[in-house]
Amino acid sequence: MIHPIPPGTRDVLPDEMRELRALSDGLRSEFERAGYGEVWTPTMEYEDVLRRGDERAAGAGYRLFDEHGQVLALRSDSTIPIARLVASRYQDAEPPLRFCYFAHAYREVHRGSAQAREFLQGGIELIGPSAPEGDAEMVALVSSALEEAGLRRHRIGLGDASLYRTLLADYGVPEDERMPLLERLSRRDLVGVGVSVERLGLPAPAREVLTTLPTLRGGPEVLERVSDAHVAGAIENLRACHELLADRGIGDRVIFDLGLVRELGYYTGAVFEVYDPAVGFALGGGGRYDDLLGRFGRPLPACGMALDLHRVHLAQAAEERLAREEAPA
Repeated sequence: MIHPIPPGTRDVLPDEMRELRALSDGLRSEFERAGYGEVWTPTMEYEDVLRRGDERAAGAGYRLFDEHGQVLALRSDSTIPIARLVASRYQDAEPPLRFCYFAHAYREVHRGSAQAREFLQGGIELIGPSAPEGDAEMVALVSSALEEAGLRRHRIGLGDASLYRTLLADYGVPEDERMPLLERLSRRDLVGVGVSVERLGLPAPAREVLTTLPTLRGGPEVLERVSDAHVAGAIENLRACHELLADRGIGDRVIFDLGLVRELGYYTGAVFEVYDPAVGFALGGGGRYDDLLGRFGRPLPACGMALDLHRVHLAQAAEERLAREEAPA
């Protein structure tokens, strides 16, 4: 008799567990060497605390009641809990603060979607430094950690969460129309974005910008194709971040993606996504969230990035197979 487990979860057997442990240990060593101390936060948080960080992040998760009738929620990521931790336990600590974590997160999925309901994340959070220096530190550290893990062909997508939001606001798009558009963009539904933009009845130049911007992807030259003054600051920050990464010798790892929108709503600036050509899915991502800590009482700029360790492990194995196949006989 085979006893089922919930969709989006899986068992991990000893051989794979040893490899996952080795991967986690290697990443942890890289993070700690860069000054990121490991923290652990509860798997469950009070729902109203999570909602303080982001309404959608808390509302999409799994909830239960404690013995006092308080609503608890399983964390859907570690960034909001760490923001709470910083405001609660580091009220007087001088920034910068650097933390790393290795923990499970839980997100609602639909049957047949092939997405993980429970997944193991390894991530870093940098509290205090502003853009673009903090963004460049984040990308550089994750890149070097993946290099050490054997993912020598990885790339990091770089966009800005404020780009599309700013344009929607400045073009006078009604509030109730903005979130559906952003959700379609986060799913890469460019056809749906185009249909929605046409339905808004905006002037032709605005429609052109809103439908063209999400298609711009490539090297630094794509930044030159954005001339709208509303987003000049965001474009300049992306350019400055790339220059800092080029100085570190990893500018060629970056793919600019001006349609990149992360699904969590607290991002305010640069957003990141991690890829490896050996697999057909993103390995992780993150971004800048300068407003989040202020919601918990300690306003500080911050950014973070998390890797899905199961996905990184799959990419690691695929890269190892490719290396064996390409090795001379």
